[in-house]
Amino acid sequence: MEIRPLTDGYAVSPQIAAEEAADIAAAGFKTVICNRPDGEVPPEFQADAIRAAVEAAGMRFVANPVVGGAITPDNVSSQGAAIAEQPGPVLAYCASGNRSSIVWAMSQAGARPVEELIATPAQYGYNLESLRPVLETLSKG
Repeated sequence: MEIRPLTDGYAVSPQIAAEEAADIAAAGFKTVICNRPDGEVPPEFQADAIRAAVEAAGMRFVANPVVGGAITPDNVSSQGAAIAEQPGPVLAYCASGNRSSIVWAMSQAGARPVEELIATPAQYGYNLESLRPVLETLSKG
């Protein structure tokens, strides 16, 4: 498991396994967001299996499946709501952490500078530059 902090209260990672839940809790996380659709993974990595382990470790679990290349306004608002309303810090995961970075950036547009929304994930290899026009539009409200 490779946790990549984007802010003090939000980090992303590639797919997590149920047996990593205790380590995630020990690292201080209070909420885990699953951005990976069940159809991408075998049963042991699907949301219900990870939810059970996360909740057993004393954390909250939010399912917000994001289809690559087809992020919806609901995905963005759900991510933003989970970040704002659930106890933090928050760890979001998908296949690589990229989708979790994208929905974070989109949900934070207007609250953080566009340059930060692009540069922060870039330090972990997530290139959000192509989203600059979308982030700029979202920032204008």
